Amino acid sequence: MTTQALLDAVAGGVRVVDLGRRLTVGMPQSPNHPAYWHAHPRRHGDMVRADGGSAANDMISMGTHVGTHIDALSHVSQDGRMHDGLGMVELGVHTIEPMVRRGVLLDVPETLGVERLEAGQEVTVADLEATLEKQSIAIGAGDVVLVRSGWGQHFDAGDGDTFRGLSTGVPGVGEAGATWLAARSVHAVGADTIAFERLAPGAGHGLLPAHRVLLVEHGIYIVETMALEELAAAGIHEFVFVLSPLPLFGATGSPVRPLAVVGR
Repeated sequence: MTTQALLDAVAGGVRVVDLGRRLTVGMPQSPNHPAYWHAHPRRHGDMVRADGGSAANDMISMGTHVGTHIDALSHVSQDGRMHDGLGMVELGVHTIEPMVRRGVLLDVPETLGVERLEAGQEVTVADLEATLEKQSIAIGAGDVVLVRSGWGQHFDAGDGDTFRGLSTGVPGVGEAGATWLAARSVHAVGADTIAFERLAPGAGHGLLPAHRVLLVEHGIYIVETMALEELAAAGIHEFVFVLSPLPLFGATGSPVRPLAVVGR
């Protein structure tokens, strides 16, 4: 598409759906990562200029895998080896180029006729294929594929314990589903859950085979803790996906605010 065609499309009006979660102190997150914290070291009135003006400032601390975030390829290793045998500098989050790509939402609960998937339920290859057929779309090489489980409803409701699912489990793609996605040469995947893939009841984050398949074996980025309910409610299954990580040198991940852009 030419630059003029892009400008014409924007001039015709677009709808932007925010797929990122608001960062708040105490929000549900994986216990494996430092929590989000925000404070105002300087508040209005602490220092006042001669003309009466005042400025406040902020300080934040957080892990790079908290809230809506992207996993860099350096996030996971297998038997001491990261993707292509490269290191933290070559695979850090600073190497992820900004994404403006075709996005696809696979609304699995809609296909299965349920509000949301059950705790610990695996999204199977059959589920993924049935969803593509129901939505009458196909996955292309280089796409970003988002898998909705409906589990994000627990985040929306403020039920952090259920969302984390440390004892009950969390629905998501399993090893077979990850292999199926990788075979389609997708650029990145994402989900509305805390770890993208299925967490078995009582297992926590003890085993993450889909992360191995995607990050280590195939070099496919993972976006987690996404807000997908608005996109699903609108019946939007294809869109322009926009995402840009913070260029944190050598980091294994970054908070992100992904967007889905569609014409009106």
